[in-house]
Amino acid sequence: MIQMETNIIHHGDCGEILRTLPDECVDLIITSPPYADRRKHTYGGIAPDEYVAWFLPITAGLKRVLKPEGSFILNIKERVVDGERGTYVMELVLAMRKQGWLWTEEYCWHKKNCYPGKWPNRFRDAWEHCYHFSKQKNFKMFQEAVMVPMGDWADKRLKNLSKTDLVRDESRSKSGFGKRVANWIGRDLVYPTNVLHLATEVSNKKHSAVFPLELPLWFIKLFTQKGDIVLDPFMGSGTTARAALKLTRQYIGIELKQEYIELANRVLQTEQPVLMAESKTAYTVKKRKKR
Repeated sequence: MIQMETNIIHHGDCGEILRTLPDECVDLIITSPPYADRRKHTYGGIAPDEYVAWFLPITAGLKRVLKPEGSFILNIKERVVDGERGTYVMELVLAMRKQGWLWTEEYCWHKKNCYPGKWPNRFRDAWEHCYHFSKQKNFKMFQEAVMVPMGDWADKRLKNLSKTDLVRDESRSKSGFGKRVANWIGRDLVYPTNVLHLATEVSNKKHSAVFPLELPLWFIKLFTQKGDIVLDPFMGSGTTARAALKLTRQYIGIELKQEYIELANRVLQTEQPVLMAESKTAYTVKKRKKR
């Protein structure tokens, strides 16, 4: 048995801190690392052509600490330099696949409160990638936890069903996909799409890049259960930790800037002091047999 403290934000470089964690000890990793050439005043900035080489040792450590049935959500976005969209994110995805990760899915975070703007050769970015990586094809996923209301479309659409609606209608493109519309009669909830319509974070002005609380909340609901451990190796102001505690999960955070750790802990202690006191315990990790 190995004792590992949870509900704590470690201060230091994530590559070094990850080496102190046991093998296969976390259920979900969700993070938004510094983007290339961004946050130079807080994290120094990583050049686009150096980004993959910088990040791959980190993803190797993440792969080691993630349970076989766990998932890794990476929120990241390319930037535009000299009028051309960068490719470092695409290169990173390909490099991670060579590292042994499965690129399972790509979710789109649509920033529904995106401000207007004008550029000579493009429009304002209103979305970001949320890449889903896993270690194996069979991973934990609780789709019912994120179901959404059916919507008004169903009232009219399900009243007059055709013969095709009553059977499985195979795709005309022979893709293997199909649908049976009648399956949704009498249901109030349906499964969501892979596009998340969430507003950007506007309340926290003390951190240079904050994603909204609803983003980690959604993925934590989808990929974990109560008591599971969520890791954020770039914890920042503590959004992932807040989401984990809100859903009665445990968290492990890593953050390079001491001022952000202090900010995160102040927020956590203010929002959920009782839950923090109850959940800050040593977590016992069973050593797994090496494959």
